[in-house]
Amino acid sequence: MTKKTNTYFITGISTEVGKTVASAIVTEALEADYWKPIQAGELDHCDTKKVRNLISNTNTKFHPNAYALNTPMSPHASAEIDGVKIDLKQIKPPKTNNHLVIEGAGGLLVPLNDEKTILDIIKPNYKVIVVSRHYLGSINHTLLTVKLLQEKGFEVSLIFSGNEHKTSEDIIKKMTKARVIGRVDEEPYFDKNVIREYAEKFKVNL
Repeated sequence: MTKKTNTYFITGISTEVGKTVASAIVTEALEADYWKPIQAGELDHCDTKKVRNLISNTNTKFHPNAYALNTPMSPHASAEIDGVKIDLKQIKPPKTNNHLVIEGAGGLLVPLNDEKTILDIIKPNYKVIVVSRHYLGSINHTLLTVKLLQEKGFEVSLIFSGNEHKTSEDIIKKMTKARVIGRVDEEPYFDKNVIREYAEKFKVNL
C-alpha cells in the first residue's frame, strides 16, 4: 500500500523570521524530502546546505534549486543582475514518493518577475505553514499573510518563532483560527540534536 504523502510549503511573514529552521524541523519530523525552488545569494552557505546540516534521518533527499541566483535580494532583482528572468514553467516540483517540504523565499508576495510572486508557485493541494516572529508590525504581517492564503482556499497552519509574545499570538489565533503546530524558542544555537527534539514535539501536529 502506497503511503499518502503531502507537500508542505513553508513561508514567512517577512525575511529572517526562522523559515529555514522551521523547514529543518518539519523535514526531520516527517523524514520528508526538501526543496528550495529559488535561492538568492549565499550560494556557498545556502538554505539547502543549512537544512542538510541540521537533520539526522537518512530518508530525506535534497532536490536542486530551480534557480540559484548570486545576489541576496528579492528574486526578481537578483535574477535581473544575473541576466535571467524567472519563468514559473521552470519551477517544477521534484518527483518523489515521499512527503515534500518546500521552503519559499522571504514572504508571500515577494516578486519573482514583473507579474508573479511566491504565492503563484504554491499549488492548491499544498499545506501551507506560516512562520511568524514577533516584532513591531508582525501582527499585521501575519494576518495579511494568513488571511490571503485562507481566501485562496489553502489549509494554513502557524509556527511561532522566537520568544513568546502572548497578546500578539492570542489575537492572531483568534482572528485567523489557524492551527498552531508549535513554537521554536530563542535557542543559543541549533544543531541536529535541537532540531530532533523539536521534530519529536511537532510531529503530532503535522
